[in-house]
Amino acid sequence: MKEIKQDKIRIKLKAYNNKLLSKSCENIIETIARTEAKIIGPVSIPTKRRIYCVLRSPHVDKDSREHFEIRIHTKLIDIYEPSSKTVDALMKLNISAGVDVEVKI
Repeated sequence: MKEIKQDKIRIKLKAYNNKLLSKSCENIIETIARTEAKIIGPVSIPTKRRIYCVLRSPHVDKDSREHFEIRIHTKLIDIYEPSSKTVDALMKLNISAGVDVEVKI
């Protein structure tokens, strides 16, 4: 059988806290740099804002409302020519609880 060569791994990180996201990106980049793979990133994607409008009083004042906002920060990291060491190092890496990680091969 032929061995399938991996050209690229794309890591997409999402978090509500920007500082936590940056720290996780630094962790990933340090780990990948030790395995000598080519890194492009972290590339920041524009922040998504979700705004929720809530009535303050459920019965009387329709004009009195509150707005709440959630910001979702996103970053991309591309790894070119990853070796088996790179994949193993990424699997063993501990990332903070507030960061969502998507890995595409």
